[in-house]
Amino acid sequence: MNRPLRIATLLATGALLAACKTKEEAPPPPPAEVGVMQAEVANVPLVREVVGRLSPLRSADVRARVSGVLLKRVYTEGDDVAEGDVLFEIDPDPLKAELASAEAALSQARAAAANAKAAANRARELIEKNYVSRSDFDNAEANERTTAAQVQQAQAAVQGARINLGYATVRAPIAGRAGQQRVTEGALVGQGTATLLTTVDQIESLYANFTLSATDLDRLRASAANGAVTLLEPNKTEVQLTRQDGSPLGEKGTLDFSDVSVDPATGSIAVRARIANPDRMLLPGMYVTGHLALGELNGVVRVPQSVLQRDAQGAYVLVVGEGDKVERRPVKADTLQDDAWIVTEGIKAGERIVADGIQKAKAGATVKPTPWTRNGAPKA
Repeated sequence: MNRPLRIATLLATGALLAACKTKEEAPPPPPAEVGVMQAEVANVPLVREVVGRLSPLRSADVRARVSGVLLKRVYTEGDDVAEGDVLFEIDPDPLKAELASAEAALSQARAAAANAKAAANRARELIEKNYVSRSDFDNAEANERTTAAQVQQAQAAVQGARINLGYATVRAPIAGRAGQQRVTEGALVGQGTATLLTTVDQIESLYANFTLSATDLDRLRASAANGAVTLLEPNKTEVQLTRQDGSPLGEKGTLDFSDVSVDPATGSIAVRARIANPDRMLLPGMYVTGHLALGELNGVVRVPQSVLQRDAQGAYVLVVGEGDKVERRPVKADTLQDDAWIVTEGIKAGERIVADGIQKAKAGATVKPTPWTRNGAPKA
């Protein structure tokens, strides 16, 4: 090999060795920067979201209690009525005739009773002088008692006829909002059955009817026994109805009823809340979403939705531990409130939870933690 070629080979070899040495001595990449939030343990409201249906506080069917032809509707459909207001009128003429017949029968019974009484009085005077037989005397007194009973019977018939005549004027049994007319004028009503004419519903307050899982309630009671949960008495449990977008609907109410048995078909318990409805925004039959404030969850941590991760092994968060190393931490989080998961097990107060840059944080890796707040902005 000539000298120039040897020199070139040596120079190339030296450059290659220098490059390898430089590559081996290159510094490692810096730790990934992640935002961390400090776990804060607190008591938070225990809220259950349930779907239910509204029903009137009181609802009364207005029915025809006597048979006859419906003459007219007096009220305006959909208006509020007071108790005793006239709603319908049924043709009273046949009922007036029945009353007149009953009154005539009463007059006849009273006349017969007066005659029988006079005859009995004469018999009582004559029996002392032995002017009448004992048999005639007994018959006179028996006739007196019979006619007196017939008077009472006739009086009852008159009273019944007057009641039936009163039923020709159909009145509101309760105060509330009168519904749609069910039968048109001219129809024969009350023939054999009490025909439904309309309904009156009280809606200044409404019932919201929900169901709660019996299993869920059993778990809550068990948690209350060990101090993890503080439950309120049912009559102190507040209920807030919400629209589909989550905004409040109507005023807050309170639970006023909880069933004493579990529905075997659904495994749930029926509960009911009373909701004030002064502006009549809520209507019976509406499906609503209710948020039931059952008490408090004690010693829990609120974690934003984006921070909590789930996989086949369950829920977990990434925690920055000693030496700024990332640790995968299994947690128990079954309740979602607003935009945060409620973590009941797995996190202690003061621990640093990776909230930003989760994709850069790997379990066992060292990271550079920076403070992070719930609104996503780093702390100053």
